[in-house]
Order: sequence, then C-alpha cells, then structure tokens
Amino acid sequence: MPVEFLTDEQAATYGTFGEVPTRPELERFFFLDDDDRDLIALRRSDGRRLGMALQICTVRYIGTFLGDDPLAVPWEVVDYLAGQLGIEDASCVKSYAERRMTPYNHAVTWLRRHRVLLPGLSVLARQVSEARTVAERRLYESVARATHKADRTLAPALVGLLERPEGKRVSELERLRTPPTKSTGTAMVRAMERVEEISAFALGRVNLSRVPVNRLNTLSRYGQLSKAQTIERAPEPRRTALLTAVVRQLEAQAVDDALDLFAVLMANRLISPARRASERERLAMLPQLEKAARILAKASKILTQELDLVAEHDADLDVAALWAAVEEAVPRTAVAVAVATVEALVPEDDGSGEAAMRENLALRYNTVRPFLALLGESDALSAAQGGKRILKAVRRLPALSRRRVKERPLLPREVDAELVPAMWRRAVFSNAKLPQGAVDRDAYVVCVLEQLHRALNRRDIFAAPSNRWADPRARLLDGPRWEAMRGDVLAGLSLSEDVGEHLATLTRGLDAAWRQMAGRLAEAGDEAKVEIVVPEDGGRARLSVDKLGAVGEPESLTWLKTTTEAMLPRIDLPDLLFEVHSWTGFLDAFRHVSARPTRMEGMLVSLVALLVSEACNIGLTPVVDPENKALTRSRLSHVDQNYLRADTIAAANAALITAQGRIELAQRWGGGMLASVDGLRFVVPVKSINTGPSPKYYGYKRGLTWLNAVNDQVAGIGAMVVRGTPRDSLFTLDTLLNLDGGLRPEMVATDNASYSDMAFGLYKMLGFRFAPRFRDLADQRFWRADVPVPEGEEPAGDYGPLEAIARHKVNLKRIETHWPDMLRVAGSLITNQVRAYDLLRMFGREGHPTPLGAAFAEYGRIDKTMHLLALVDPMDDTYRRLMNRQLTVQESRHRLARAICHGGRRQIRQAYRDGQEDQLAALGLVLNAVVLWNTRYVDAAVAQLRAEGHNIKDEDLARLSPLKNAHINFLGRYLFNIASSGPAQGLRPLRDPDEVEPDDGDED
Repeated sequence: MPVEFLTDEQAATYGTFGEVPTRPELERFFFLDDDDRDLIALRRSDGRRLGMALQICTVRYIGTFLGDDPLAVPWEVVDYLAGQLGIEDASCVKSYAERRMTPYNHAVTWLRRHRVLLPGLSVLARQVSEARTVAERRLYESVARATHKADRTLAPALVGLLERPEGKRVSELERLRTPPTKSTGTAMVRAMERVEEISAFALGRVNLSRVPVNRLNTLSRYGQLSKAQTIERAPEPRRTALLTAVVRQLEAQAVDDALDLFAVLMANRLISPARRASERERLAMLPQLEKAARILAKASKILTQELDLVAEHDADLDVAALWAAVEEAVPRTAVAVAVATVEALVPEDDGSGEAAMRENLALRYNTVRPFLALLGESDALSAAQGGKRILKAVRRLPALSRRRVKERPLLPREVDAELVPAMWRRAVFSNAKLPQGAVDRDAYVVCVLEQLHRALNRRDIFAAPSNRWADPRARLLDGPRWEAMRGDVLAGLSLSEDVGEHLATLTRGLDAAWRQMAGRLAEAGDEAKVEIVVPEDGGRARLSVDKLGAVGEPESLTWLKTTTEAMLPRIDLPDLLFEVHSWTGFLDAFRHVSARPTRMEGMLVSLVALLVSEACNIGLTPVVDPENKALTRSRLSHVDQNYLRADTIAAANAALITAQGRIELAQRWGGGMLASVDGLRFVVPVKSINTGPSPKYYGYKRGLTWLNAVNDQVAGIGAMVVRGTPRDSLFTLDTLLNLDGGLRPEMVATDNASYSDMAFGLYKMLGFRFAPRFRDLADQRFWRADVPVPEGEEPAGDYGPLEAIARHKVNLKRIETHWPDMLRVAGSLITNQVRAYDLLRMFGREGHPTPLGAAFAEYGRIDKTMHLLALVDPMDDTYRRLMNRQLTVQESRHRLARAICHGGRRQIRQAYRDGQEDQLAALGLVLNAVVLWNTRYVDAAVAQLRAEGHNIKDEDLARLSPLKNAHINFLGRYLFNIASSGPAQGLRPLRDPDEVEPDDGDED
C-alpha cells in the first residue's frame, strides 16, 4: 500500500535516526533502569551487552528495531550507553552485528517481554487511512443528522439545487455560486434575489456547534470547488453534508457580494458621477460669475470712494449723487442683474457646493429604484444603536418606491427630517418643481441610501451572516472567553502591567526623547539637519528638515555587484522552481482540497506549470502539452481548482521564507525584524465589483492593489488584495496580522501611507513600531505628556527651543478610562477574532471618532511623536535611512514582480475576488522562489570570490540585492522536465564574470 500521507523524505527517514538526540532526549529515552540492566546482564561479552542496550533504547526512541543495520545510530548514543554500562571501549559494539541472528534474538526477547512494536509502513498507512475514513464518515453523519433534525424537508430541497432547469446551461447550485460582476441597479437586484434565495433555506437553524470549524470549512471548500454532478453522485450522508456546508457558506458570501456591489454602486455610479456633474455645472457658471463680479467690483469701488469723500468732508449722504456716480461707470440695471446672478449662483449657505452635488445625486434615483424593495425588506441587515434610525428609514423605502407621488405628494411629517443633513435639505425640502411644502421623494430616498452607505462603512449597520460586513463588536473577545486567555495574550503583548505603570514608562521614554532631541540640536549648532522656523506673525512653528542625500557607492561595491551578477547561471523559470523545490520541498504544501493525498503522477510538473501560468499572467495555452499527461488542459484545470488556493500557497510560501532566513547572506541584510508594506497596482480590464477607479494608476479603467509585506531579508511574508487604491493604513495591519511565515516584524515602514493617530495606537498596542514616511513632515503635530515626578524631586525643565513645537499634550486620563476595552481590542486583533480594517472604520467614524477610538488616538500620539523625533534627529539620520532602504527594497521587488508578470499587458483578467487573490498569491510565491534562488547563488558567488583571494567587505555584502532577473528567462520557452531541470548534485556552476556572452535582453 502506498504511503501517501508521508512525503518521500519522511518515508525515507521513517523508523531511523533523522538527527542526533538532544541531551534531554538521551536522558529520557536512553537511560537504563534496573530491569534493562537485568536483561542486558544475561549477555556474555561487552559487545553484545552494548548491542542489546542499543536495541532496547532504539525501540523506545524511534519505535522500531534497526533490523538491517542495528548499528545505524549516532555515535553519541553509543558513548552514552557505554558510559552507563561501564564499557571503556565503545567500539566493541561493532562485533554485535557480525552474527545475523543476534539482533533478531534480542529483538524477539524484548518484544515478548513488552509487547510493543512500531507498525511497518504499509500497516501504518492502512491504519491512518482507516482512521481518516472513520473520521470523514462521522463528519458526514453529524452534519446530515443536524440537517434532518432541523427540518426533514431541508435535505431534499438542497438536493434540488443540483438539477439543471429546462433550457438552462447550468444547475441552480452553479448559478447561486456565481458572484455578480456588473455594477448596475439590475445587477444589484439579482444580487439581492440571490441572497433571498439562499436565505430561504434558513440554514442558521441547523445546529453545527459540535462540528469543528476547520472540518466544516474544509467540507465547504471541497463542495464549492466540486461540480454539481460530482456532488449528485456522492452517496448519502456525504451528499447532504456537502450541500449543507456549501449553501451555509454561500449565504454569507452572497450577503458580502451584495453589499460589496452596493458600496461600488453608491461610490462609482451615484456619488462620483454626481460630483463630476456638479463640478461641470459650477465651471459652466464661472463666466457668468466673472462678468457679474467685474460689474459689482466697479460699482463697489466707486461707492467706496464716494463714501470715503462723504466721511472725509463730513457731508450729508446724497443717495441720488451716489447712484449718479455709479451709473457713470456701470448702468443701474447692470448692477441689479449682477446682484441677481450672484444670488442665484452662490447661495447663502456655506455648503453650496455639497448641496449642489446632492441635487445632482437625487437625479440618479432611477439607478437605485429597482432594488429598493429587496434592500428594504432584507433580513440580513441589523443595526447598532448609532444606526437604528437609518435602518428604520431603510425599512420604509419599499413603500416609498411604490408611492405615486404625482397623485399624492410626500409630506414632511411622513419622513424622518432629522435624518436629512444640511447638505441634503435643499434637494429634499426645497424642490421648486414640486408643490409648496412637498418633499422630493427621489431626493429623500437617495439621501437615506447615502446614509446607509456611510453607516455600513462605520459598521453602525452590519449584516449577518457575513464575513466582510459583520458586526465587529460581536467578534471582540468578552466575558469568560476573554478572561480565559487574557493573561497569556497580554503577556505576549507585554501589556500585563498596571495602566499607570505602563503609561509612566511610555511618558518617561517620550520625555527622554524630547530631551535628547534638544541636546542634539544644541550640540549640532549650525550643522544641524533640522531647523525650527517660527513665523514673524506669531503663527504655528514648523520644522525645516534637510532632504537625505544619496549614500555614495564605493568602487568595491560596484565591482562586487557587477561581478556577482555576471556569475549567476542562466536559467529558465520552470527549472528554477524545480531546483528551489529540491532544496525546500515547498511544492509538497499543495494538498487536495479534501485533505486526501494525491495519487496522480507528475504532480510537481503540473504544479510548476500552473505557477508559471498564473505568475507570468500567460494563461494555460503556453504551458499545455497534450502529449504529456501532467500537462493536459484537463489535468491542469483539475489541479488548479483543487490544489492551488490561499492556504496551500501560504504554506508553500512559509517554506521559502524559512529557507531564505537561513542563508548567511540574507542574514547580513537583516534579522527579519524590519518590514515594509506597500501596494502594487494592476489594471483589471474585465467587469468586476472587486475593482476601483483611480485615474492616476488605471487611467480610464479600474483596478486593484496587491498590498504585500516584505521583510529586510527580501522575503515576501504576507499579502492581501484590496479594491482600487485604498487608504493603506486601513489594510496594512490586517496584512501583518496574517503573515504566511517568518518572524513577526517589530518595525513596519510604509511609503507615504495614509495614517492616523488611531492607527499608531493600534500598531503600538500590538507590538509594532508604525513608521510611515511622511510626505508633509514639516506640518506634523508633535505631542508631549505629563511625566510623573517622584516625591521629593523637582519637575525637570522645559525642552528649550523645542518648546515651540511641543505644544500639544496627550490626554492620559482618557487612555486610563478606556484601558480595559483597549486591551480587549488588542487581544481580539492578535488572536484574529476581528479585522483591523473594520475596527478602524468603526472607531474613526469618518473623522468623528468614538470615545474608544479617541483613546487609541491619544495612545498613538506617544508613539507617533517618538517616530517623528527619530526621523528628524539633527545629527543621526540612521533611522531615516533604514526606513528608506527598506522601502527601496520593496520598490525593487515590485519591479521584479512586474518583470515576472509580463503577460496580458500586465493586466489581471480575473473577475472574481477568489481568482484575483489566487493569481497574485501565485505571483508572490514565484517571486519569493526567484529571490531565494538568486540569494543562494549570490551567496555561492561571494564564497567563490573569497576562496579565490578577493577581499569582500561585510559592509558591501549588506548592500547586495537578489532582485535581479537578466539571467532568468520568463518568456517564450516553457519546458517542464524535472530530470534535466537541475544539476546532478549541489548548485549549478557559476559563470565566469570575465567571459562575454550574448545578452538575450536587458533587465526589466
């Protein structure tokens, strides 16, 4: 029986000493007690006694006897046993294996006495297979039993989804599994109908609390990827279990898709077009306003001059004379027309621009009218206290949409006037085309939908079941669950001490940083790289910070870069992946979605072909080979659907990250404790709701951002895909809390990311130093805090010249008040109970933070100021250069990613979120493999140069980069031959750097 659950390496080392036992293991497994000594004493010679001891202890340690070679043990084990038996010459054990029957007889003696033996490989495989089968059967029975218990008609109804309706090409299940792609009102109707259809099964009543969540997720994932025919052929109770898990998961996905579509519809089909139309109208008004302004300016100038003369001569005011003077320059009728023009085009209220935009927005009622009834009647929406009023208004939308307002106008008492903000009042209550006192129904409905859109973003209104739009408050740890893990979680975050002591430590550190900055500024004098500028008019003091100059590159570094790059062997991308797998075994992480071992031959070839196809963005056609069973289109499609997914790619990536960290050269670049997070933008030319507009990056098209984290060893440690060009700080924390592997970084650099004091607070509580590169560094606010002074000591002095910028004080009392809830939030984030994105949106409330959000902001101001003071150090720019170097590494890595992802004009043609995530995850995996291959060969090149007598400086090694691709062929030649893909042993021969070779192309 094949041992399919073990890798080849695991099978080869099964029942053997894979490594030398540690000292504790020697003391535990190789200690000889009195019974052991009594049995060993029956042997006549030292060699046989020591051999018998080896057999007894070997079976304890690895679970079996070494029948073929009883002496295949580390010599440290032999010495340890010889010492216990008082045998001075441990080499006498070699005589033990000279007689073939001796080890066998000793083994039989011990077995008869203890009745213990590790099973053989085939027996073990059979037992594991049987155990898995029993566990799977129990899972199917548990889910099916719960389904029947909830409703006996539920299982037949679910089976009905497998049927293909008359005249349709796909089954009902397949139709429900297809997410929306278009962002129109009609598409929103279909999305809400999809939610309604799936919700009708009411799978929330099926009690699956006793089924492990991971097993249920695996079952659901397998069902999602299976064709309807495959599920239909499955025997009971497996079929019912699969359908229950799939439809249960589909309900949450359908709700998420509908609300994603609603957000896209509001932002891109209503608000943005209305704003553009309003701006066009205001620009069209500009010539009229200019003309009116010129007329009024002339009249005002003459009027002012005449009034000054009257005041100067203390004369009586003659109105007729005033008008006569004005009319000499401007006719009175022209002045009246100009005044009327200004009054019409520039309303009295300050928010005239926003009000005009809302009037345009109200004209888009027909876009939302089709789905008002379904949205208002949906049971998926719920509200927190801050959103109940809005949700109540949403519930009335179906009735309003059906009302014939021409026959029965809407009156103010029939709407919630307090829900209408000032910017909407003109459009809702002052439509001149309606009867006096009537409410504009269309404007009110769109106003309510805008309030719903904003409340959803703040999570004042949320959805259930849902993954992306759920209530983050409900997911925070609380009660017994929080108390059970509170101690361990807070100890891991170094937040166990009392809040007073904790804040005292932070404020003392902040005070020390201020004083160090003041001292350095005085010491630097005129040579300081920072200057405090106080305006003459007494305005706000600002910092003037010198720009960093480029660090010069010595000739030794230039030579080393050129030479090592020239020594890298030329290689095709498939061969590179095969070779990296031979070092790391990273492709073994790709397991079938059902968690069963694969029985297909040539799996590695199929996997490499798919990774090349996805990462290079070339599709399957260039890698398909009908003559190779592992490269047929059907095989590749099967492997793609069942093996390449987020969890397997993350597991494979973890192996590459670990291997990268073990290379000596990578360790010279950093210890893995510094990381950067930045986004790489891709245009998505197909219709998709998981994209966003950005003229700067996508032109007239739409796109997405691949937000990825890279550590200082140049390994990609995590990534996520987000729509459009989002505020990075809302997503970077989620990226860092869901890393694929590697050490957890302590410092996180970002490139001009949108940031907030609240984000600084969350990062600090989770153990990160948030280090954005500020575009507006001179305009940043610096904060100080009251430092506790021990009794008997006088308060320290001020901060000298820095007092001009150290004007703002942190509210420590606010932090102390909310500290228990802040700890609970931090614990929930670090244990992945809730997304940081949801909490930041909920706490921020569009610039009006909640009390808890304000407490996080106060806490973050301490760390933000520490970061700022380190950035503007007047003498030492090491901190700033460290950040810039890491961000430069990230930018270079993005260039390499662009070189790999060369196909399809570097545009991602995936319409659905899952497809986008899987393709870009594959790109990240291949990118890490290329970096690992380059790093190992550059390390080998450096070793060879040193062996040849070259003096290689450590500081030059720290500035080498593995982000090169001129020697790698990414296009035009895809051969998947494992046998000839790598060297017979060791690494490939390095090229002679002095040998001139024809270049196939310049590096991208």
